[in-house]
Amino acid sequence: MDILKFYINGQWVEPSNNQTLDVINPANEKVCGKIALGAEADVNAAVAAAKAAFPSFSQTSKEERIALLEKILAGLAARQEDFAKAITEEMGAPAWLSTMAQSAMGAAHFNETIELLKGFEFETERGSTRLRREPVGVCALITPWNWPLNQIACKVAPAIAAGCTMVLKPSEIAPFDAAIFAEVLHEAGVPAGVFNMVNGDGPGVGAPLSSHQDVEMVSFTGSTRAGRLISKAAADDIKRVSLELGGKSANIVLEKADLAAAVSKGVQSMMMNSGQSCNAPSRMLVPAAKHAEAVAVAKQTAEALQVNDPYAEGVYLGPVSSDVQYNKIQGMIQKGIDEGAELVIGGTGKPEGLEQGYYVKPTIFAAANNQMTIAREEIFGPVLTMIPYETEAEAIEIANDTPYGLSGYVYGEDLADAARVANQLRTGNVHLNGAGADTKGPFGGYKQSGNGREWGEFGLEEFLEVKALFGANA
Repeated sequence: MDILKFYINGQWVEPSNNQTLDVINPANEKVCGKIALGAEADVNAAVAAAKAAFPSFSQTSKEERIALLEKILAGLAARQEDFAKAITEEMGAPAWLSTMAQSAMGAAHFNETIELLKGFEFETERGSTRLRREPVGVCALITPWNWPLNQIACKVAPAIAAGCTMVLKPSEIAPFDAAIFAEVLHEAGVPAGVFNMVNGDGPGVGAPLSSHQDVEMVSFTGSTRAGRLISKAAADDIKRVSLELGGKSANIVLEKADLAAAVSKGVQSMMMNSGQSCNAPSRMLVPAAKHAEAVAVAKQTAEALQVNDPYAEGVYLGPVSSDVQYNKIQGMIQKGIDEGAELVIGGTGKPEGLEQGYYVKPTIFAAANNQMTIAREEIFGPVLTMIPYETEAEAIEIANDTPYGLSGYVYGEDLADAARVANQLRTGNVHLNGAGADTKGPFGGYKQSGNGREWGEFGLEEFLEVKALFGANA
């Protein structure tokens, strides 16, 4: 799949230069397509189109935007299989995961936004003052490769719902799904200039987009390092910046929890998507007296998780996304070994029989402490760090002893037990007793995991300004 044009002002246009980048299939390390690499001139054209479209689109009615979102949702549903195949090829997610979660989440966010918008009030009364919620303006949307369609959808859907116009820079590692998404929006009749897409890398497109004087908001999902750069680039114009960044989420298994169920579920959650999720439960905290039992359950669970080609039957983990990612993970696994953590299963090198492709062995370290590199830094691979604790207070202290604060997990005797501990965690969300995520709830983090929130009502509010009309109700 070659994507050699950009979607600007309602049409596919030639790039300003002839630079291209090969897209590599991580399952076999072969070139599976290429993209044009944008530059500042392409960013300028896309932002100009979004700026020109804003005055009219910002004044459309809620009903008009609902109708538009419904057309997009229908298009997403019609091409779900295309999305799934693209995501598997570009970033290696197992075919079942690409179908059931990766591509399905795109439609889920649009469906949630539509239902929210139907009951959302853009004007409310506060005494003699009328409060109006108005679109923030031209938005730069910069998305990652690990959940590519999910992240595009949870930015584009609320931006359209709010009445904003936008320029999307998808990940250059996983660009295929974004091109299909642009086709869906075009076919749905999104007005020219409302949605624009420029492919490229961070320096070539991300930087000029973040610093562009006509961009009024930047919504970014990715690494904390890149988030810092984007914040600095946006600072001169005092842009609104919404960041969803890295994580090192703790999974606390309390004394009275069902240990076998909690540990098994925790391992499966960690290894999902080959560990390439910012909210992955990468630190498992277990009572010291039950550490050996927990390690045995974790090992048994990991042994049953098959690593193989994404289309193979029974596969649970496909490859990681790239050679860069593979090498980083290998280095972190070696760090764990060097620093004295107990290697329970996995380790460096590729799984037996999988010499071609960026495959990583599901790896578990036990008897670790929270000062080890594998407990401090985001690995973004299928690597779990198990840390014993003596008291509940110590578990909470360990969980909060991190620069990150995106997610958390607590398993207790019951929901009340889990919630009591969850309330003491400095994270943007906490999963209680194995509960999954909910698109109605906000997603985002504390500390170096970012600022702002996505999903549902909180995600829509990110794209809105509040205007006070004093005396309007006098």
